[in-house]
Amino acid sequence: MNARPLSVFPVAITACLIALMTALSSQTPQPPALSLLSKDGRRPLPILLVGDQEFVALDDLAAAFQLTVREESIGAVTVSYKGKTIVLTPDQALASVSGRLVSLPAPPSRNGRRWLVPVEFISRALSLIYDSRLDLRKPSRLLVIGELRVPRITVRYDPLGGSGRLTIDATPRANATVSQDAEHLTIKFDADVIDASNPPLPAPGPAGLILGVRLVDATTLAVDLGPRFAGFKATSQTVDTTMRLVLDLLTTQTEATPAATSAVQPALQPAPDLPPSFGLAASAFRTIAIDPGHGGDDEGVKSADGLKEKDLTLAIARRIKSVIEARLGLRVLLTRDDDRNVPVDERTSVANNNKADLFISLHANGSMRPATTGAQIFLAAFDKDAAQAASGGGERVPAFGGGSREIELVPWDLAQTRHLDQSAAFADVLQQQFPDRVPLSTHPIDRAPLRVLESANMPAVLVELGYLTNAEQAKLLGSDAFQNAVVQSLFDAIVKFRDTLAAGGTR
Repeated sequence: MNARPLSVFPVAITACLIALMTALSSQTPQPPALSLLSKDGRRPLPILLVGDQEFVALDDLAAAFQLTVREESIGAVTVSYKGKTIVLTPDQALASVSGRLVSLPAPPSRNGRRWLVPVEFISRALSLIYDSRLDLRKPSRLLVIGELRVPRITVRYDPLGGSGRLTIDATPRANATVSQDAEHLTIKFDADVIDASNPPLPAPGPAGLILGVRLVDATTLAVDLGPRFAGFKATSQTVDTTMRLVLDLLTTQTEATPAATSAVQPALQPAPDLPPSFGLAASAFRTIAIDPGHGGDDEGVKSADGLKEKDLTLAIARRIKSVIEARLGLRVLLTRDDDRNVPVDERTSVANNNKADLFISLHANGSMRPATTGAQIFLAAFDKDAAQAASGGGERVPAFGGGSREIELVPWDLAQTRHLDQSAAFADVLQQQFPDRVPLSTHPIDRAPLRVLESANMPAVLVELGYLTNAEQAKLLGSDAFQNAVVQSLFDAIVKFRDTLAAGGTR
């Protein structure tokens, strides 16, 4: 009597579970809508998720942009605007735009009676026939229509000892005004709207200077100030197509003087006493080029925890720049100040074209052996034939006013041969600063045919800071304490090397 109910009960449970799973799957959350921004205001455009690809419906696009959408008898779909046509074919990730083929990340998809196209259809196809500029910013969920000024805003906070620094980039360039109102700073941009949604605004800093950065309205950021805030110094500069605003934040323990903005990293040792030759040395040693290795698609070595070489080198380079400029008054150039790929020759060109007095390329190492550890300092290596060719005789060229004179011609890729002694001198000085601060490998100084050094027309070294493939050292490399130790070591080495040059020596 009990056999039949017992056999039916699990079947009923299974049916209920299937129904529940079906209901849940039909309620898969959809991504946020795309925000269409034009001179008439802002309106949403729904986005649909098909698999792992984001789509928009053609009928929604037609309503927003006055398009005509027609399904042809041959199965193709045409999208027309003022006599210009886009042809889409099911199952093909291509669009024919007035006879020109453009690729799409996925083919059109049908959802009932609606045709869906990838979001990138807007920037890759529709923008080619539409009579207003269409600027798709997919990570920010934003589509800018027309000639609006909508700069991308990125904000970075760097703790600098007792003080801190906010670096705010606006791309394309947009001027900003800064004012203080009670417990926050207000940063107003000269723009129609600002795009500050990606990446997110920085979290509060550990120094108690700021509590956070937030978007107040369409063109304004607010920096909420912490209890230790005492004042700020604002400077701006143009970097290619970017306007950079730098806010040096002062603490209640720092006097509001030019010296107060010194970008001293936390845990740094006091600045070394400068010798009497400081003025002479500073006049002869003016510019340093720091090269954060890798960038963009070239991530370099990556630790098991996800720390990337390109991010590590850039973070340390920024710290070095702040400290040297503030404490020594030298000019510091970064071959890249953001996450982008810079060709090797262009990195050296930055140093050469700006007549840098020292070139330091920063990297992190990797090894198939997880136990390998330690920092290394590399010098350029040349074979004897190349060195002899570089040190060969000059060439006589016509001189102004008649006659001729002899000039020394050195091939681009052999420029470093003239500075090998001074490069070795700086490597020795740097090695002396690392012990007890930065763990060294068993062979701390080595030579290798490194292209980034070969063309440097000044003393140049490449520093491998440690091994990201070593779990213990990777954790160390990512810490503030280690990065500050690197900065202090480089700072001390630069001071000693500069003073050695001022005294007329190379070692």
